[in-house]
Amino acid sequence: MPDRTATSTRTERDSMGEMTVPADALYGASTQRAVLNFPVSGQPVPASVVHAFGRLKAACAMVNRDLGLLDAGRAEAIIEAAGQVGAGKHDAHFPVDVFQTGSGTSTNMNANEVIANLVCLARAAAIGSSKDPAYIEKGGVHPNDHVNMGQSSNDTFPTAMQLAGAVEIRTRLLPAVGRMAAKLEAHADAWDSIVKIGRTHLQDATPIRLGQEFSGYAAQMRHAEGRIRRALEALMELPIGGTAVGTGINTHPEFGARVSAELARTDGLPYREASNHFEAQHTRDCIVDASAQLRTVAVSLSKIAGDIRLLGSGPRCGVGELTLPAVQPGSSIMPGKVNPVICESMVMITCQVIGNDAAVTMGGLGGVGSLLDLNVAMPMMARNLLESITLLANGCEMFTDNLLEGLWPDEARCAELIEGSLAMCTSLAPVIGYDKAAALAKEAFTTGRTVRQIALEKKVLPEEELNRLLDPMAMTKPDGV
Repeated sequence: MPDRTATSTRTERDSMGEMTVPADALYGASTQRAVLNFPVSGQPVPASVVHAFGRLKAACAMVNRDLGLLDAGRAEAIIEAAGQVGAGKHDAHFPVDVFQTGSGTSTNMNANEVIANLVCLARAAAIGSSKDPAYIEKGGVHPNDHVNMGQSSNDTFPTAMQLAGAVEIRTRLLPAVGRMAAKLEAHADAWDSIVKIGRTHLQDATPIRLGQEFSGYAAQMRHAEGRIRRALEALMELPIGGTAVGTGINTHPEFGARVSAELARTDGLPYREASNHFEAQHTRDCIVDASAQLRTVAVSLSKIAGDIRLLGSGPRCGVGELTLPAVQPGSSIMPGKVNPVICESMVMITCQVIGNDAAVTMGGLGGVGSLLDLNVAMPMMARNLLESITLLANGCEMFTDNLLEGLWPDEARCAELIEGSLAMCTSLAPVIGYDKAAALAKEAFTTGRTVRQIALEKKVLPEEELNRLLDPMAMTKPDGV
């Protein structure tokens, strides 16, 4: 990022007057005002939004050229400069804090100024020449008149945040969730012959196969894929073309559809112009919807991580049915202690995603973020959605690589616990009656013996019949399958 402590500066102008800007900054006066106005978090707008702005500005220039509204020379210069922004080559020149104007106007102007100044450099003109009438007269590019032609911050920022979210979901989150689901399915298949005790209310229940438990986790992740695809679909209708309030003032009537089609071509996603620009700009329901789907994915991940942490507790004084990979020492005072740190990391990730969703929901509320003809909480909503996507994607990769790959069942421990369970008497109840089965369980508990031992001693059933009924594997498939 440009050094703002440097003494070398230049003076630029915007509609409010003069502003001193670092000499090497590609942005101009409007961006510098925002830098000074919003010294809040130290977090700039996410880089993926900046890159989306680059792709969007290039598409807009292309469409304006094709519509005969922008001459080819200026259009090609904008397309080249915007492509550099889209490729992430100038991220350091997007310093505006994410907690800025709620429409994202500062970031839109940041993009306009950077692209215009990149054109200046490409044409051997001084940075800042984009506001010089003589330069513009000779074919120069103005940040508002040319880079922002046919656009408003009110339709570009919501479009950019959707583009960023869609690309990140498709390229990062979906592959990570799919890979985790596949690994869980592999464990479910490999461990389907291992019988263990089931637990409801954290108390012993009837037997279940370890493969059955893991098939449930795998199904959660396959459902997560569906939810993520629904989140992706929520982002496909683009607001571009609505300009200030959704009416499309100062833009060509074909602009929104054409830009959406060009972005669909470049991103490889089925974007389309919003069916109703007033809904698309006055609300951010699509972001609320996408975030809610991610929240549910986080809930699923918390269940999987929490269960594996419990099943791996011990190693000697807990459940201990699973052996978690030892990835780091667990204590600075207790030698040899190893903790379920990957599970803990995942649980924290899910907490943050759920918190992000709460903020996104608030940002979408009427009277809070969605106020009359514009949502004014967009940068925060974009930040939270994109952070959730990143956290979930990285979390799933971490969980697969650092936990699931090295996870292993303790078959002896599973067998030991299931034989000692009082819930074994459940399969006897249909034959000897509920009350007699309950009495067996109570006596087994008070004497510290197993249900099988007490039942054999009391000869409640012939031994062959008793062993058939008390077969743990058979209890996991009452239909015989």
